[in-house]
Amino acid sequence: MATLKAQHLAKSYKSRQVVRDVSISIDSGQIVGLLGPNGAGKTTCFYMIVGLVQADQGRVLIDDLDVSHQPMHGRARAGIGYLPQEASIFRKLSVSDNIMAILETRKELDAGARRKELESLLQEFHITHIRDNLGMSLSGGERRRVEIARALATAPKFILLDEPFAGVDPISVGDIKQIIHHLKAKGIGVLITDHNVRETLDICETAYIVNDGQLIAEGDSETILANQLVKEVYLGHEFRL
Repeated sequence: MATLKAQHLAKSYKSRQVVRDVSISIDSGQIVGLLGPNGAGKTTCFYMIVGLVQADQGRVLIDDLDVSHQPMHGRARAGIGYLPQEASIFRKLSVSDNIMAILETRKELDAGARRKELESLLQEFHITHIRDNLGMSLSGGERRRVEIARALATAPKFILLDEPFAGVDPISVGDIKQIIHHLKAKGIGVLITDHNVRETLDICETAYIVNDGQLIAEGDSETILANQLVKEVYLGHEFRL
């Protein structure tokens, strides 16, 4: 089992400290939420783990491998997959070519192994029937499936999902939840940050709540919902799952 750890992360912009001493942990096959009010620092924390933002202090480790100073592509090679909120597929490439473009970065695979992996991903995410469709023609739910298949083409140990429930219809939300459970079943650790609190708390086993740049709570959904400080600064007293 692998563990992705962020230890004592801190970040300031000019004189304003936006993240202070945040530590979180994700194990293989665990679904973890990183949540908090707008401007609380959760997105900065998330981006420091991905490698989009360099931490001023703290470390990011996969087991004992310190990737804190690795760029994003170095962290990807070490096992951190990332699915951004905005559309990331190539609009003018077919679904198959979108996935193959990522598989071709895996130098350890020969051409035959890449084709085999492509067919496996198309079947796994139920997108074989749209394999020849262009990226620009896909529905929101189809696009998300292709993007997650692309993220898995790098064979990550962990996948970080940025706003996976944003901009998709209710049917697709259920679809994405099924995919996240599928990732868990494959032994992949999942970290989610999303403004859709209800859907995220519903699916994650552990949630970390950030407010004013600091962790104020962690635990399962029941623990989070019972936390008085979380109610006061984030969820309100009437929130129910």
